[in-house]
Amino acid sequence: MRKHVGHEGRLPDLLRSYANSLLAQISQTAACNRFHAVEARPARWLLMMRDRPRSNEFRLTQEFLSHMLGVRREGGAKAVRALQQMNLISYVRGQLTILDRAGLETRSCECYEIVKSDVLAKADKRV
Repeated sequence: MRKHVGHEGRLPDLLRSYANSLLAQISQTAACNRFHAVEARPARWLLMMRDRPRSNEFRLTQEFLSHMLGVRREGGAKAVRALQQMNLISYVRGQLTILDRAGLETRSCECYEIVKSDVLAKADKRV
């Protein structure tokens, strides 16, 4: 791997692009967790998770979601209940299903669009 990464070419370019995208996502998430309301953060995080495997179903606990949102478990449980009451998600015993993607986008802060547009812009450059 080191032999191929040290040279110019497609692989080093892809790895640098991936590292830059990952760093941008981490930075945006840190800023989001610091400055945005806890009510908007779960929608952003679920949308980002949904975009990876392109699935509306996830196995995750409220405790894990709380860690990802930077809140205590009670805050994560409250956020999940709020999204359920709006019929945006279904959550039963560790199985979360996104029911309304557009509704989640409406509830999410602008961080989701920032990360999504950054990733798409970099993907367009690679094509």
